[in-house]
Amino acid sequence: MKTFKHLTIIFLTLTVAACGPSLEQKKSSFSTSTNTQNGTISIDKTLEVKLKNPRNLEISSTTYKLDGKTITQKTALKDFKLGEQILETTVNFEGETAIVQEKIAVLSNVAPKFLKIEILNTFPHDKTSFTQGLEFNNGTLYESTGLRGESKIRKIDYKTGKVIAETAIPDQFFGEGITVLNNTVYQLTWQSKKGFTYDAKTLEKKGSFNYGKSKEGWGFCNDGTTLYKSDGTNNIWALNAETLVEEDHIQVCTNKGEIGRLNEIEWANNKIYSNIWERNGIAVINPKNGAVEAVIDCTPLTKQISNFSLNENCLNGIAYNPETKTFFLTGKRWDKLFEVKILEN
Repeated sequence: MKTFKHLTIIFLTLTVAACGPSLEQKKSSFSTSTNTQNGTISIDKTLEVKLKNPRNLEISSTTYKLDGKTITQKTALKDFKLGEQILETTVNFEGETAIVQEKIAVLSNVAPKFLKIEILNTFPHDKTSFTQGLEFNNGTLYESTGLRGESKIRKIDYKTGKVIAETAIPDQFFGEGITVLNNTVYQLTWQSKKGFTYDAKTLEKKGSFNYGKSKEGWGFCNDGTTLYKSDGTNNIWALNAETLVEEDHIQVCTNKGEIGRLNEIEWANNKIYSNIWERNGIAVINPKNGAVEAVIDCTPLTKQISNFSLNENCLNGIAYNPETKTFFLTGKRWDKLFEVKILEN
């Protein structure tokens, strides 16, 4: 009996050995190595990828993709966007296909400049306005405010603070950023995944739209053709102005890592300017790749606001006036609107 058992074990062992590794074992044996440092690499570098094939399986072809774009084993990153990207390697072997995925973070190669502001003028601002969006259009200042039951959009004479026109939104919505394009005001709401459109002259509601991949609405701006939307993360989404579909996005990063909690945004000088929630600064962002090129220190403004706080009554409101070539800044429930010039520190 013992002899029979021993022969059975030997037979099973030989059978398993003869069968060799399973298909899944073969597929999972492939891996890649890169020249990233702790998974990060700067955009001025060349990404180098090597396939590891420890079982020496016969490979018929290998392809590499980064952010969905086909690359070679040595690829310059200068034309790629910043942020977390998927490096995907497809291996064809023995009539089968294996896919290896790895996350890498592409970061800026330059540290942001630090800029300061010079206050040119101070104007009155409605201290009951929980400011979420601010934008000039044809010399008129448009403002959106937040909080459920208090949200509205306004046209304002910025020099006096007088409200020219105003429209409230339904109480269940928390108003967020706005932008004006082609005689239409586009307004976001916070967590309802819905935005509204209005006639820019009368503020009469025209329609609504739903969000795509972005989960929340925070800031809104446009470059004259495309709409840009922040959602409280480090993403800024590009929307088709006709269909309001999110067609692309950038991830905002410095040379150290991603910058999240992007709030109110403004387009000016071919850059995106963004408040960062609970911070006293404004990030100046390259809209092509997401690089933070500069940070503007707005502390001198916050020192003039008696009810200022980093969480509730924080800096939040950026409007560039092309007529004066100056910026207008305010915050949630601030009693002042500041006209400023941005200077090298």
